[in-house]
Amino acid sequence: MIDVVISGCGPTGAMLAAELRLHGVRVLVLEKETEPVPLARIVSLHIRSLEQLAMRGLLERVLERGRQRPVGGIFAGIPKPAPAGLDSAYLLGIPQPVVVRLLEDHAIELGAQVRHGCAVAGFEQDEDGVTVELADGERIRSRYLVGCDGARSTVRKLLGVGFPGEPSRTETLMGEMSATAPQEEITAKAAEIRETDKRFMLGPVGEGVYRVVVPAVGISAEPPVLEDFKHQLRAIAGTDFGMHSPNWLSRFGDATRLAEQYRVGRVLLAGDAAHIHPPTGGQGLNLGVQDAFNLGWKLAAQVRGWAPGPLLDTYQAERRPVAADVLDNTRAQMELSSAEAGPRAVRRLLTELMDFDEVNRRLIGKITAIDLRYDFGEGPDLLGRRLPDLDLKQGRLYDRLHQGRGLLLDRTDRLNIEGWADRVDLLADSAAVLDAPAILLRPDGYVAWIGEDQHDLDRHLARWFGDPAALG
Repeated sequence: MIDVVISGCGPTGAMLAAELRLHGVRVLVLEKETEPVPLARIVSLHIRSLEQLAMRGLLERVLERGRQRPVGGIFAGIPKPAPAGLDSAYLLGIPQPVVVRLLEDHAIELGAQVRHGCAVAGFEQDEDGVTVELADGERIRSRYLVGCDGARSTVRKLLGVGFPGEPSRTETLMGEMSATAPQEEITAKAAEIRETDKRFMLGPVGEGVYRVVVPAVGISAEPPVLEDFKHQLRAIAGTDFGMHSPNWLSRFGDATRLAEQYRVGRVLLAGDAAHIHPPTGGQGLNLGVQDAFNLGWKLAAQVRGWAPGPLLDTYQAERRPVAADVLDNTRAQMELSSAEAGPRAVRRLLTELMDFDEVNRRLIGKITAIDLRYDFGEGPDLLGRRLPDLDLKQGRLYDRLHQGRGLLLDRTDRLNIEGWADRVDLLADSAAVLDAPAILLRPDGYVAWIGEDQHDLDRHLARWFGDPAALG
């Protein structure tokens, strides 16, 4: 029997498969597409996603395939530089197919099975597992099923989970293409239009190549064609700038929806199957990958038999509010892009307020997830937050998290993890620059405990990592 079947091998499904394989879980990923979707759209990997990739030893692989961009100006496109003191001053622009391939290769290297051209057509679950039926009639038995199959998720629909929210009100064309007009002319005209129309963007992404974003007024083709972009450019800018040779063309709406539940029995949802929103701020891929990072070790613990009773339910409890917050900030950003007088006045006011570093940092923290704090109960402010990549005597902190295990960082040299050493690593480092005697990190890099009392530590080890193993 397969332990976990994952429907969908996009970034979320591939990341989840890799996380499960770190714990020896038998994983089968089913992807309905036989070949990668031919859409080389550039996406942004934000600070927290880059940190989590570093925790699994993948950072160098993505850095060499992407282009670093400033973090400033990502909230509603308001051009403010990043404030001083951020842990990272850049995000990474990278083609989405490159991210998918990298994560899929990583999962396969760890032993995941990936089958392309296989679509989930139905499933039945019982107390012991899930029987998954494929479109060709094949039936596969697994212990759990996770729907990572996108906004039109078959798994979510078959599960009967509601997907409330707002339908799309506005459609936008987005693509990359070459232009014959001089860059100075294009830049000047784009800046002039952006003064009043924030849904318009025309910016260079390479030598003679431009990212084009224009409203899709009166354009119904799906997918759009080059002439649709040229028509809209002529209507808005008075010229199409000689656009030609598109790299990719797409359209998107501003539909915003959130699944009512992330888990029903042995079936779970992650990524776009659980939440959709406009791409403003470039948060979608990051949100899905971080869902997988949160779910992977918890589902593995359930499969391996050491999960504390409520652990798997913390996936929904922690991640659904995060998605709700992302939906809200994208709603706000879409309103700020309106050309109407009221939203333009609010945008001018917010632009002034972002001159205060505290405001600017707060908005960047929302989009990049570095300000995220899970509710782990009463405790110091660091509890439930991420821990940056510290410089330790024995290298970097994130290098110690490659295996997806918990980690006790102990400056007291007095604490132990007896009974949990099969799930948690111990790193005694009295010189660590840390405003705490000891910290317990979950496998996803969030602080689960702070203190120096062994009895209190044991309680929190049991809370997150289950009962201690019998010591021989």
